[in-house]
Amino acid sequence: MVKEESRQLSANYIHMKEHMENKIRKSIGDAVQQLTDVSAVGEVAHAQRAGEPMPSTEKLKIFVDKVRQIIFPGYFGSINFNPTSFHYHMGVLVDEVFHLLSEQLLAGLCFVCDKEFNSDLESRKAESDSCASKFIAALPQLREVLITDVEAAYLGDPAATSRSEVIFCYPAIRAISSYRIANALHKFGIPLIPRIISEMAHSETGIDIHPAATIGHYFAIDHGTGIVIGSTTIIGSNVKLYQGVTLGAKSFSLDESGNPVKGIPRHPIVEDNVVVYSNASILGRITIGHDSVIGGNIWITNDLPPFSRIVQNKAKSAEYIFGAGI
Repeated sequence: MVKEESRQLSANYIHMKEHMENKIRKSIGDAVQQLTDVSAVGEVAHAQRAGEPMPSTEKLKIFVDKVRQIIFPGYFGSINFNPTSFHYHMGVLVDEVFHLLSEQLLAGLCFVCDKEFNSDLESRKAESDSCASKFIAALPQLREVLITDVEAAYLGDPAATSRSEVIFCYPAIRAISSYRIANALHKFGIPLIPRIISEMAHSETGIDIHPAATIGHYFAIDHGTGIVIGSTTIIGSNVKLYQGVTLGAKSFSLDESGNPVKGIPRHPIVEDNVVVYSNASILGRITIGHDSVIGGNIWITNDLPPFSRIVQNKAKSAEYIFGAGI
């Protein structure tokens, strides 16, 4: 009797287990069927062609790290800043950067070739090699600009004990260097890759600088977390931003379908020698005149003349330190 009950229990268990497994298989099968419905995938699927590379965030990270080794020799990586071997090591590093970049530029061109590029694979390879070569040629100028950014951070921060500390430790220099790398590639008309590089820095530092933005020399970011700089922003030289600053769009022009019109200037112009303190929002295609100071927690949507001084008054509204309110 006990054995019969045991066999019955085992049979019931096997039946329940098979029923559950069948249910799970059906559930997975139904999900796969829905996920592979081409009509439902729409624009979120990418059909990769045989032989065409895909962009790689891992390889782009290596590329950016190697460029930092070139820009700041002796600070990052294993390159030895030794006069007897420096030329050799730099040559090897530059060659590695060229090949890494060329491969990723080709991946970017291939990724959007259906929509924007109609050339064949060999033509795109030649274009990626050409752009990578132009980037290598621009590296000395890139270093010159980044040296000014390091100088601005060091001179503008009382807590900075040395330029080495700025290069090693400051997230702003990491974000700005990534921006300047991405911006150089953006100027060559390369799709996708500049944005990936800038968003990698955004994820790492909390500083969001669109690669299409235009930024002058001696650019300083203090602390930096939460800064947003939109794609059509123009920033002059010797400008300093504190954490939480937004240089953004006020509103969007819409097309006949009600979608934002792309590619039109919609972000601020910040002229030379401007300081913008924490959590200020400067919105729309307005101009902040040179030598102005914008206080914290200010919302600005109108042009400001040169030498403006904007602060919060006791009623928590913005006003000029000298003159009428905005």
